[in-house]
Amino acid sequence: MKKTTVAYYPGCSAVGTSVEYEKSTRAVCDALGIQLEEIQDWSCCGSSPAHTVNHILSAALSGRNLALAGSMGHDTVATPCPSCLINLRTSARKIEDPKLCHKVNALLEDPCENPVEPKSVLQVIVEDYGVDEVARLIRKPLNGLKVVCYYGCIMTRPPELMRFDDPENPMAMDDLMEAAGAEVLPFPLKVECCGASSGIPRKDIVMRLSGKLLHAAEECGADAIVSACPLCQMNLDLRQSQIRKEGYISKPIPVFYFTQLLGTALGVDKRSLRFDKLVVSPKRCLEKISG
Repeated sequence: MKKTTVAYYPGCSAVGTSVEYEKSTRAVCDALGIQLEEIQDWSCCGSSPAHTVNHILSAALSGRNLALAGSMGHDTVATPCPSCLINLRTSARKIEDPKLCHKVNALLEDPCENPVEPKSVLQVIVEDYGVDEVARLIRKPLNGLKVVCYYGCIMTRPPELMRFDDPENPMAMDDLMEAAGAEVLPFPLKVECCGASSGIPRKDIVMRLSGKLLHAAEECGADAIVSACPLCQMNLDLRQSQIRKEGYISKPIPVFYFTQLLGTALGVDKRSLRFDKLVVSPKRCLEKISG
């Protein structure tokens, strides 16, 4: 089994609303031999609102975590959350800028001089570990399951910052799901916005945008949607009953994290994958796989 070790930044949602993503991420990485060394005393990266208040303070919030990861002796820090990732990458770019570095470090007790490279867990698995190596370890293929992969709007964009996969037609999750044995259907809206955090001030926006995504998945004939973003998964899963009432879809569509399905194919104990946390029942899909 191939061995890879990286610093690990869980992010705030991992200990709350997306605990199933966190648990399944750890379980999958353990099954693959990817060692995640959690950053001790990590703190919030500022998520989506910090940069709207102060760009330098936002960079410092993530810069602190980059400095801690660097002190662990790693050159890579992985996070499962795209929102955390874009903040970490933005911070690293500001610290590398001579005009901004001193402003960011002035807010830090321990300055971040040479930031480690932030990557998504998805990127680590696909690029550093390898899809072929994952395929070799599949124990329970997802035979018979039809899925569409939804990346959201920031996993690969802006491309000059994220530097991962194709910004308009990413294939990382598609390739992993195919390696796991699922039938991956073409999905034209894989990088369209779900409404993100607009659900509180503008519920109508999230209903319309997420409804469009769910409708497209149903039209494609998908049994399930596969996601890699806590906020995207929440909008499509938690709000799905409301969206159905608006007539966007005719039947429930389970919304999995890619780590939950990949973990299933790797033979990971289901208790570690936390299917019980999903709002839309995954029972039909799981029975289809086992049958």
